[in-house]
Amino acid sequence: MSLTPSLGRLPQDSQYGTRPKFWFAVYQLLWHLLLPLAFIRLAWRTRHSAEYLHHFSERLGFSNRKSITQGSVWIHAVSVGETRAAQSLIEAYLARGETILLTHMTLNGRRTGAALFAQAIASGQLHQAYLPYDLCWSVAHFIRIFKPKLGLFMETEAWPTVVFYCAEIGLPLFLINARLSERSARRVNQFGKAGRSLFQAFAGILAQTQFDAERYHSLGVKKVEIVGNLKFDVPLDPSLVQQGKAWQQELHGGQRLMVCAASTRDGEEAIILRAWKDLLLSSAFEIKPLLCIVPRHPERFSDVANQIHEAGLKFRRRTEWDGVPKGTAGLDVILGDSMGEMPMYYSAADLVVMGGSLLPFGGQNLIEACATGCPVLLGEHTYNFQQAALDAINIGAAKRITGELILSEPIALIEALKELLLNTAELAKMSSAAMAYSIEHQGATKKILAALEHQN
Repeated sequence: MSLTPSLGRLPQDSQYGTRPKFWFAVYQLLWHLLLPLAFIRLAWRTRHSAEYLHHFSERLGFSNRKSITQGSVWIHAVSVGETRAAQSLIEAYLARGETILLTHMTLNGRRTGAALFAQAIASGQLHQAYLPYDLCWSVAHFIRIFKPKLGLFMETEAWPTVVFYCAEIGLPLFLINARLSERSARRVNQFGKAGRSLFQAFAGILAQTQFDAERYHSLGVKKVEIVGNLKFDVPLDPSLVQQGKAWQQELHGGQRLMVCAASTRDGEEAIILRAWKDLLLSSAFEIKPLLCIVPRHPERFSDVANQIHEAGLKFRRRTEWDGVPKGTAGLDVILGDSMGEMPMYYSAADLVVMGGSLLPFGGQNLIEACATGCPVLLGEHTYNFQQAALDAINIGAAKRITGELILSEPIALIEALKELLLNTAELAKMSSAAMAYSIEHQGATKKILAALEHQN
């Protein structure tokens, strides 16, 4: 069977699932119509970095043939979080002597992969590329060039052209570390057979939790196995942890506690800053705590800096220091405007407010915070980490903020912060529980490798 269908030819039905022909034709038409907008969006983002247009040909399925090793294990990690989560699995494959094709969708994901696997890239054992836009011809050309022997897509990535095309040519494509929220499952079902057939076309799905597995089963997927969450296996950079502990020791020397608002999303910073301002104005603390706020997306650093300034809080940017921040006694807030330093922020903090959970974004990764022994405060919106959040709460590593989180009166957040910051014994208890929680749930890497060997 040819690996390169002619322009416009759609994948045929496969042993894994039936492709909805009309829906797929409409999908391809829309992609071709929207392609100019994708180009414009990339060009627009160059105002932040010219790198957005680097390797542009890869987004159309073309790559430098001289640097390509065919027959690799293909791992797709869309952005930073997925790339970090895949680290232990990639390192396991590299140790076995496998070559890796690592694809991304975002610039920050690619930067993270380049930093984590610099040695493997230099030796030629790992090759990075952007996943091409989901067009028949770009996907076919990409696979013809690389000819991977196995495809592993991380978490929620299910691009119809890629999935159906791999099924057609017999390239095993698995969704690993897979998660599916209740809301996402409802959306898939709204597309009827067209939506369900997409997940049925995977060679198999290796799910994080029982919740996820049941939702995939409800979509008619037969090959589903529960393997746990790779994020528990992500190694922390010891140098960053050491920096964070040094920073915490300096703060504790002045009897000062620090709260890290981690991976915050648009709209959440305003709630947190309002709560922090009210908390500092209260008479509850003899020594005022310090807030370190780390926005999820680097392009928002300047916007958040403006918000802190407008709130009337004294702050400095993390990038104003080399190494551990010092001389922070007169500050109310530190803006964490650096990339790749979350282990340092978590190790320095006495408490984390997890971003993405205060407003309906689904939550961000609380596992890394727990791995450093840092207690976590969660909002109500944790559907992207449903099982992880429930397990952390049940073991005592995290607490959920109850009550409305509104900008004008964020009373629930203020009270939750006061309750814990004024009870260092409770914080210490939660810290021990966080470490136990992170250790207890390790082992997903071995389970995924074993599952893939069994299914192949």
